[in-house]
Amino acid sequence: MTKVLTKESIPLNKENKNFLIFNELSNKEHEQVVICSDPETELRAIIAIHNTTLGPALGGTRMWNYESEDAAMRDVLRLSRGMTYKSAISGLNLGGGKAVIIGDPHTEKTEALFRSFGRFVDGLGGRYITAEDVGMTEKEMEWIYSETKYVTGIPKALGGSGNPSPVTAYGVYMGVKACAKKAYGSDSLEGKKIALQGAGNVASYFARHASKEGAKLYICDIYEDKAKELAEEVGGELVDPDSIYGLDVDIFTPCALGGVINDDTMDQFKCDIIAGGANNVLDEEDKHGQMLLDKGIIYAPDYVINAGGIINIASELEGYNEERALQNAGNIYNTITDILDYSEEHGMPAHKASNALAEKRIETIGNIKNKYSSKANVSGRLGEVYKRFID
Repeated sequence: MTKVLTKESIPLNKENKNFLIFNELSNKEHEQVVICSDPETELRAIIAIHNTTLGPALGGTRMWNYESEDAAMRDVLRLSRGMTYKSAISGLNLGGGKAVIIGDPHTEKTEALFRSFGRFVDGLGGRYITAEDVGMTEKEMEWIYSETKYVTGIPKALGGSGNPSPVTAYGVYMGVKACAKKAYGSDSLEGKKIALQGAGNVASYFARHASKEGAKLYICDIYEDKAKELAEEVGGELVDPDSIYGLDVDIFTPCALGGVINDDTMDQFKCDIIAGGANNVLDEEDKHGQMLLDKGIIYAPDYVINAGGIINIASELEGYNEERALQNAGNIYNTITDILDYSEEHGMPAHKASNALAEKRIETIGNIKNKYSSKANVSGRLGEVYKRFID
């Protein structure tokens, strides 16, 4: 059973039990939310499409054991909105969307569940394109792909890009170099001291790039064995996770947890730059973004610097080419530079500068949408999507 929710389908009044949902939709300006229910497979999922001005909504599917359906709804609305800004600021012709599947990713995965979800995605006719996210692997994406072509992040054997971590990390690396150029007049990382929080895939690839250039890395992870192994590989120093924030370094690179820039950590930072691959690192975006500006710390907005992942999977839609994906991810250097220049010029925190530039692009492209275009010259899988997406 599919329920398609739009702001017009149910009146906004306090007597209606959906009042809070539609207020949330209105506040974040979402276009559509689809609630997917399949008792046979025990599928409970939500697909949120935030904005399709620039193109079909692309964003990953997250499987998580949410404490409540309300928590799942809040998460999918927040994440889908973020994907709109990520695609826009990255210069992609894509909108923002996201999906969440409510369930334990360790114990509740079945082929039938994910194939059922794939049919819900297919039913949207290309308005939403899914991808791998937290709690998902290539195997689940392959099951979804069995039911719909509107999926990216599939295994290389099926024509996809596979693991996006190398491209994501390269984008983070280039973004850090752009910040270094702003702070020091040179983008060289030779001799720079970097506190690296995390030792997962993205952190590891980043560490290899930075160490090869001559950076000194201080590495931590909640799994000490992983951090120790990475530190030994790149000639870094293993540090305790609780002490990572207060290290006297040039650059702090969060590549693990969200919300790490908060009231408790703010006074500990002794760095010039905060730039890393973790999502949602500002605990309270406006408050802590402004505090970083006041402290004179250069900040690379997380959804910009870690956009290599979406750049990588977007490349699948045109026929995947790893070299082209890496080249496009390298353009994050220029994007971060533009954001930091705009931030300085207008005296605003970097995250607000980034949002402003993303919104400007959406508005500009939106203003030409009333002009007819067949988009028939677009080739590949993206062309197939666009042919279903003409206004």
